[in-house]
Amino acid sequence: MGKIKVSIVGVGNCASALVQGVHYYRDHGAEDTVGLMAYNLGGLEPGDIEFVSAFDADREKVGKDLSEAIFKEPNNTVKITDVPNLGLKVQKGPVLDGVGKYLSGTVKTDGEKPVDVSKAIQDSGAEIILSYLPVGSTDATKFYAEQALKAGVAFINAMPVFIASDPVWRSRFEEAGLPVAGDDVMSQLGATVLHKTLVKLCVDRGVKVDETYQLNIGGDTDFLNMQEESRLADKRVSKTSAVKAMTPYKVPTRIGPSDYVRFLDNDKICYIYLKGRYFGDIPLTIDIKLHVIDAYNSAGVMIDAIRGTKIALERGVSGALESVSAYCFKHPPVQMPYNDAKHALLEFVEGKRER
Repeated sequence: MGKIKVSIVGVGNCASALVQGVHYYRDHGAEDTVGLMAYNLGGLEPGDIEFVSAFDADREKVGKDLSEAIFKEPNNTVKITDVPNLGLKVQKGPVLDGVGKYLSGTVKTDGEKPVDVSKAIQDSGAEIILSYLPVGSTDATKFYAEQALKAGVAFINAMPVFIASDPVWRSRFEEAGLPVAGDDVMSQLGATVLHKTLVKLCVDRGVKVDETYQLNIGGDTDFLNMQEESRLADKRVSKTSAVKAMTPYKVPTRIGPSDYVRFLDNDKICYIYLKGRYFGDIPLTIDIKLHVIDAYNSAGVMIDAIRGTKIALERGVSGALESVSAYCFKHPPVQMPYNDAKHALLEFVEGKRER
């Protein structure tokens, strides 16, 4: 199917992990498939992804080649490979609500006029826009979704602002003949997928879940930004709904970011607690600690999401991609247990499922 031409919005740690990851797997070849659903998915390999445009508001990244911008502070994830000069300069996008109170001291913007985004996307030849905007960027996310419609390209929403899972936006993309996937990217083995799996395991094994919580700490700009409680509403809904969908009954649940710890850099530490009862009403308690490098935990999933969206484009599928979204995102249009979502995505790739 040729190259998958992708435009990135938000050149932060997640973008860095994705760009590095594409080159890492391109260089290592099919003998190294750790982190991917498959090296070849529907005829597409990681190296088929080509970044053709990128947008950010940080003056330290705008004007830099994407290969350089992904390593600029405040990005602080680990480096796994060298990325050659891509001949692609990061362009200035509008700030809107993309920089919150706590980020304003770290992400430096200027008064430069932003580019005409939809025109820049069309000029680059992009066929997919991938949004990595900060949590709470409601207006900015909607702006880039509009630009995707205006430019006539697919939209992948990695952030917890509801686009693919919103009926109005789904209808608009369907009417435009364009696919949309999202919302809020799911890590390969992150807090939400682990929490979902744990709760579903209890339900499947006849354990009654009485209460559960999930707390997270980290040291990157995502956790710094999420210190602003007003930006967290959709994030809490996204993570909580994913876990609650695993039980056929209501469970007192509290999920959400907890604190910013600067020296952790891009490390993320998650604590999951679950209290329940099994045979004879005997109590059961589970405590789990998960420690990951956050950005790379979703990079492989995003490579799968990009390939799934490209397949949809080739087939002329429009509107919300239910299988891609259920497997790759926390707040999809249709929630599914992990194994069901994986099966649905593979059926879609094989042409046995419409979307």
